[in-house]
Order: sequence, then structure tokens, then C-alpha cells
Amino acid sequence: MSLKYTCPGCGTPLGYEGLCWKCKSEQERKAALAWTPEQITEKQRNLIQNIQRLADMEDPEFTDFWQLLGYHDAITPEIQRAALAAEVFWPCEIYYHAPADVRDGLIHALLSSEYSSAASNLMSCLAMQGDDKAMETLLELERNPRPWRKGLYVDPSSYAQIGGWTFDKEGQKIQLNFDTCYPMVKGTTGEKSPVRIGRAREDTCPHCGGRMVDMLVLDGRDERLRFLGLDGVLTATCCPSCVGFLKGPAFNRFALDGGVEVFPSELFDGAEKTDCYVSPEDYKALTENPFVLGKMPVPLFYGAACQDVNTIGGFANWVQDAEYTICPHCGKPMKYLAQIQWDTVFDCAEGTLYVEFCPDCQIVSMRHQQT
Repeated sequence: MSLKYTCPGCGTPLGYEGLCWKCKSEQERKAALAWTPEQITEKQRNLIQNIQRLADMEDPEFTDFWQLLGYHDAITPEIQRAALAAEVFWPCEIYYHAPADVRDGLIHALLSSEYSSAASNLMSCLAMQGDDKAMETLLELERNPRPWRKGLYVDPSSYAQIGGWTFDKEGQKIQLNFDTCYPMVKGTTGEKSPVRIGRAREDTCPHCGGRMVDMLVLDGRDERLRFLGLDGVLTATCCPSCVGFLKGPAFNRFALDGGVEVFPSELFDGAEKTDCYVSPEDYKALTENPFVLGKMPVPLFYGAACQDVNTIGGFANWVQDAEYTICPHCGKPMKYLAQIQWDTVFDCAEGTLYVEFCPDCQIVSMRHQQT
């Protein structure tokens, strides 16, 4: 059955009149990116005056918050102080790199909390604040748990990961994300790029028989990507059909000359074989997508502010909880590298692929999440 309408922006067939969700998201992002300094100041002022509405996910405050943070890096200490005074502890990102007085207020509230739900929110906020004193507090709570710890699933070191870092048993801080972020943007035909999403391969998946894909190929020698510390090529290879059905992430080892060694994987249900859900048309769309690395860096939460942006570095838009894979070789947590939104590279796909890597062992993990 053919659909009655098409999106005026990109031509996607639709069952309704108007823009498709991707074109609508892009339109809203462009509008937010074009805010004047006066508009930004007005939205900051409104957020301070109505900070409780943010915690209640009310608009315009909720949308304004994410656009101020993700597109303008414009969450000020005044906003953070207003949130603390009103005991607004969600979303935790509001406290990213908050000043010392706000951090001390969060620590006081955390150490005074009686219930696991409040402690959970406050540890997330403290993780986002992320300085040495924040780490010392979470480390102390890990070593000497409070009664509310029994009501939580994970330790404070796991909460620290929400802020893009954690610590080991010796109390050494481990950085899990990069303080630089680049977007992937739609390029022109034949445009050269040091990052490519979806390069075709000839080998096939042992589970479904579909063709494997180099989901991310990244040349760290490009000046924009120097922050990754990669003196060569990183390649992340998986089966686009099966990666969401594996028992754990997909892994491969990369060589800086572009070589790949794909590690064996296991389906989550223990079966040996499954169907391939990626059609030839989808495979073509995935391996011929137009994305190239953006020219300029963007705020660290650029990719966390929406569900239609692919990014390198910065923070992810985790569909579920932040998940940092443990390297199967050295046992250390991997660093977050990139996110690829499936439905930006082929239609009728849900969720996000998160790419992480261990710089020491040159191992990549690819993890799928969806609602």
C-alpha cells in the first residue's frame, strides 16, 4: 500500500501531511542554533524563574534546557544554583561542571539523604559535576556504603560513568569520554572525509549470513581528530542485523593500517542461526549514506540533545543507561567514541549503535540500545 503523502523536505513517503520527524528535528535544531544572544539570555532567565518545570518535563523549559546545553553550552552557574536551591536534581546534566559552592550543596544533600531514590539522583548530579571532590565523595561512599546502598543495583563508581568518568579500586580517576565533539553532517557527492559510516564488506555474518559492514572507519591523523590520540585508522566492524541480538557487544581488534580482526560473538538466546533483517536496499542505503565529519567542533552534549544526530566524541544520547564496556583483553573500561542513529542511515530501523574502544589494546566494542 503506497502512502498518500510525502515529506516536503526529503521526499520520504508519509501517512500524514507535513514534515517527517527527521526533517522536523533538523528544522527545530537550525532554529535553536540561530538564537541571538538576547534570545539565549531570555531563555536562561525563564529557566531560572521556572526551574521546577524542568524537573516536571514541562515545555518550553525542558526543550529550552536541552537546546541551551546541547547547542550553545549555555547552562550558567546561576541556573545551577537555582536548581540546587529548588532541589531540582533531574536531569542531572544541569550540574555539568557546576562551581564549587553548588558541588558542596550536592554533597551535603547526598550525605543527608535517607532514601535510595534521592541518593541515586544526587550521585548522578555529582557525577556530572565531576571534579576531584565529587570523586572523593563517591569513592568514600563506595568504600563505606550508606544504608540506602541496598536499594540500588550498582555502586557509586557506576554512577560516576554517567558523567563520563569512573575510578578504580585504588581511587584513580579514569576518563571515559572525550572533551571534544564533532558532528557527522550530510556532505556533497564525492566529498572526502576522515570518518565514514557504513563501508561495504564482502565477508558474511556467521549467524544470519548477511554481509558484514565497517560501521565506522576513522582516520585519527586528521587534524580535527587529534584529540582521540590515534595515529592511524580505527575500524569498527559488525553485522548490522545481528548486533542488537548479541549476548553483549560486538568486538573487533583494529590495526592502525586499517586491518580488522572480528571476534567471535554469541546470540542472546543461544541459537546458532537467525534471520537477516537488513534488506539489500537497506544495505545499499547504509553503505552509501552521505555523512562526513563536520568542519567545526560542537558543544559536548550536541549529540545528547536529540535523537537524529551522529557524533564523534562528547556525550552520547543513551537510550537506556550509560554503558561503558569492559575491555575483554585488559579488563579496563573502554572510552566512548561515537554514536550512530540507525534511522539516519537506513529506514525502518530503531535505536542507536554506540562505539567504544580501548586505546591500549586497540579493541573496539559496538553496543546497540533501543526503547
